[in-house]
Amino acid sequence: MADERLPARPAWETDFPIERVEAQHVSRREFAKYLVVVSGGMTLGSAVIAVKDDLLPRAALGTPIRLAGVDDIPVGGMMQFTVPGTSLPGILVRVDATTFTAFEQKCTHLSCAVYYVPNHQRIECPCHNGAFDVRSGAVIQGPAPRGLHRFPVEVRADGVFLSADPKTGAT
Repeated sequence: MADERLPARPAWETDFPIERVEAQHVSRREFAKYLVVVSGGMTLGSAVIAVKDDLLPRAALGTPIRLAGVDDIPVGGMMQFTVPGTSLPGILVRVDATTFTAFEQKCTHLSCAVYYVPNHQRIECPCHNGAFDVRSGAVIQGPAPRGLHRFPVEVRADGVFLSADPKTGAT
């Protein structure tokens, strides 16, 4: 029989009973162990991400791949492409009448997609106001630690070709 001198239990407590025994305190030692395990896991995960390109086999093109016709891209224009056999996104830029450059379309800071801005004559990253040189891929401004990865291209009469292994630059 319930003691009538005590107030009635609130509805939420009846619907969601909480056992005080289950709500135990965590010792400093247990908390420190947890922090060490989580920090170690994050460090290991970061290391795997940092070296994954060296661990995984790279796709080799073998033969040059046609990206576009010379007249398909106007001067100051850009075309997006995916490197065949991989998931690498790239951009092909026609800098002037005879110069084409191709870069990986991921910023080296946080992998945001970059795009060519013809009136500024540079490749820009909208995430953190980064900018890269359209001819070399070198960092012009922003937090990017290194320039864009450049893909070797070959201009022929019948089109613009990706001419080598896109990851290593080797033919």
